Amino acid sequence: MSRGRLRTLVSVLHGLGVAVVLAVFLFPFAWMVMSSFKTQVQITATPPQWIWQPTLENYVEVLQAQRFGTYIWNSFVVAAGSTLAGFVLGLPAAYAIARYRQHGLGMVILVARIVPGITFLVPWYIFFSKLKLVDTYTALILSHLLVVMPFIVWVMIAFFEAIPTEVIEAAMVDGCTEAGAFWRVVLPISGPGLVTSGILAFIFSWNNFMFSVILTGARTKTLPVAIFNFLSYSEINWGALMAAAVIITLPVVILGLVTQRYIVRGLTAGAVKG
Repeated sequence: MSRGRLRTLVSVLHGLGVAVVLAVFLFPFAWMVMSSFKTQVQITATPPQWIWQPTLENYVEVLQAQRFGTYIWNSFVVAAGSTLAGFVLGLPAAYAIARYRQHGLGMVILVARIVPGITFLVPWYIFFSKLKLVDTYTALILSHLLVVMPFIVWVMIAFFEAIPTEVIEAAMVDGCTEAGAFWRVVLPISGPGLVTSGILAFIFSWNNFMFSVILTGARTKTLPVAIFNFLSYSEINWGALMAAAVIITLPVVILGLVTQRYIVRGLTAGAVKG
C-alpha cells in the first residue's frame, strides 16, 4: 500500500473513531432534548417515534407550575457561594502545599474528595440540625465545599509549583510580605488556573444532588432536587422530567462552550507544569 493511501486510510479511521465517540456521548443528550418536545404517549411509544408534532407543554408545565425560577436562583447562589468559599479556603492551602512541599497535607485533602460523599451525609445532617441550619444556604454551601475545595486545591497546586521561587522572593525584597506576594504576584500570574478551577467547581456544585436532597427544604430546594420530584411511586412524568433536565443542563453546556478555550488551556498548562 502506498504512503498516500495509508494516510487516507488513517484519516478515514480517525474520522470514524471520532464519529463513534461523539455518537455515544451525544445520543443520550439528543434523546433527552427530543423527548422534552413529545407527549407522554409519544415518549413511551414502541417502536420510538422519530417524526412527530413537537409540543411545548412540558416546558410550560415546568416553568409555570414548578417554581423553577426559584430553584434556578437557589442553585446559582449555592454554586457561586461554594465556589467563592472554595477559593477563599483552597487557594491559600494550595499555595502553602506548593511553596513548602506539604504533599502529605495535599493527600489528606485529596482523600476527603475520594471518600464517597454519602459517608458524610449523616454527620453533616446531625451537625446542621443541631445548629438549626438545615434548609439554609449556609448548610448547602458548607457541604458543597467538600466537593469543590479539594478540586480547587489540586488544580492550583500544579500552577503554584510552576511559579519560580525567585519571583516571590523578589516581591518580598521589594517590601511585600508573604501574604502580599501571594495576593499581588502569585494570583495574577495564575489566571488560567483560577478560571479553570472556578468554572469546573461551579459546575460540580451546580450538578450536586446528594447533599442537596438531604439538606434542602422548601426555601432552598435546588434544581437537581426539583427534578427528582417528577419521579413518584405510581408514575414518572417523563415529558416534564426531560424538559427540566434540558433546563438544568443548558446553562452548564453554554458555560462550557463559551469557556472551553480557557478550560483546555488551564488543564493542559496544569498537567504540563505538574
